[in-house]
Amino acid sequence: MTVYETEVPGVGKKFEIEIGGGKRLVVLIHHDGKREVYRRPDPDADSEKLFTVSGETARKLGSIIEGAYFQPVETDEVQVPLGDAFIEWLDLHADSELAGQTLGEADLRQALGVSVLAVQRDSETYPNPGPEFELRVGDVLVTLGTREEQNALEEMLGGNGVDEGPDE
Repeated sequence: MTVYETEVPGVGKKFEIEIGGGKRLVVLIHHDGKREVYRRPDPDADSEKLFTVSGETARKLGSIIEGAYFQPVETDEVQVPLGDAFIEWLDLHADSELAGQTLGEADLRQALGVSVLAVQRDSETYPNPGPEFELRVGDVLVTLGTREEQNALEEMLGGNGVDEGPDE
């Protein structure tokens, strides 16, 4: 990841971070401590202002992003006794072909290689659901599988048209 640093005379410093696909995140730090954050869709485009924060808020946000409050597990680097498999929690959306099917009908283990360990429905958890268990919209499936298997299941579970933020 490349970070570009530029002095902005009379203002402060500007940092640009490549975030993939030609996009950049631009942070302008003023001498008075104010921070402005912009998104540049490509190197030739104008930056779009996302937000402005004080120095104190910027430091708090930075520590959260850095992982001072919660350290996630980077699934691409984790080594567990499950080999390439890992556990994932996936939502079943209204546009899913699986809504209304039983686990036996869906046959996810045979079709994709994914095992359903449990289903969370509202406040109830159904551990080790059997083949007669019917899947419903809003269920959260707790599954075991490889990255490829989990991605294939996630596509089947629907909801793929949802905007997940500026990095789309």
